[in-house]
Amino acid sequence: MITKGLVQIYTGNGKGKTTAAIGLAVRAAGHGNLVMFCQFLKPASLEIGERKTIEGIESITLKTVNDKWDMRKSLDERVTRGMVMSEIEDFFDKIIPAAEQKACNVIILDEIVFCVRHGLVSIEKVTELVEKRDPAVEIVMTGRDATEELIALADLVTEMKEIKHPFEQDIHARKGIEF
Repeated sequence: MITKGLVQIYTGNGKGKTTAAIGLAVRAAGHGNLVMFCQFLKPASLEIGERKTIEGIESITLKTVNDKWDMRKSLDERVTRGMVMSEIEDFFDKIIPAAEQKACNVIILDEIVFCVRHGLVSIEKVTELVEKRDPAVEIVMTGRDATEELIALADLVTEMKEIKHPFEQDIHARKGIEF
């Protein structure tokens, strides 16, 4: 079991941020830790392969925040953006007490870095979670473009750097590999 929780960030333009977080979730669960895996901006309606696997692991709880988000257009839609901001705020109002009470050992906030960068959640809410959590709760955040404020909160920051990507050759995301 975890005795000292750290704050980790997986960021950058390269592929693998969510994949790394899932690997950590599976590893933590394999050692008897309770994991809460929270996906922001990836609606429950999306068929994402990792969900099928982690939903089958008893010690990992999966939560999705927002069913209306579309990564290509929602940032510019005022109504959708406002609704998402409200849902994320409500989510943090629930997760902060859970982190304080150590309801789980690891909390993964998938795409929260993107949410902070684009003003969908305040840095203050994320800071509140980090500061109020039980000292033995590990927090992992993923997403592109980590802000300096987020980086300052973290103990470990890993940048996934894109060097070459199949999208450049017009090869689209493949089921079972990219999602």
